[in-house]
Amino acid sequence: MTSRRMQHILPGSAIFLLASVVTWLSFTEQPAEAFLFPRVISVVFISLAIWNLIRAVTGMSKVGRGIPVATLKNLVPGLIVMLAFVFFGAKHLGFYLGSTLAFFAIYSFYDPALWTSSKDWMKRIFVTVAFMAVIYALFAVVLQVHTPRGILF
Repeated sequence: MTSRRMQHILPGSAIFLLASVVTWLSFTEQPAEAFLFPRVISVVFISLAIWNLIRAVTGMSKVGRGIPVATLKNLVPGLIVMLAFVFFGAKHLGFYLGSTLAFFAIYSFYDPALWTSSKDWMKRIFVTVAFMAVIYALFAVVLQVHTPRGILF
């Protein structure tokens, strides 16, 4: 087996393992009504993971040569914010406050606008508030999904 093929099999296996855990959790947690939306998403997630793993193992995935170091360095801050949100923010701050802080941090870091401009900071705040208002309306009002509770609902 070539190293190029392993570059597809290893991430494909990791994604399949993650999808399996998410699917298992969504079908075993209670109350069942609260996990209807995650169950639908997890079935799609595991289906795509299986398809991706089959393509990797059979050698049908021949695109790319891995992630260059420069790209990986650009991804690290976003991954750190994401992990902080998943393991701390959603649980201790609540879904909406944690999501707002995570979105604002990621948006601020990756926004090419100047950090010294108050106009750009106001734009970041406005976009964050607008985005979170849409997320709140979608999850709480339309889908009626139970989100992790914390400081702010």
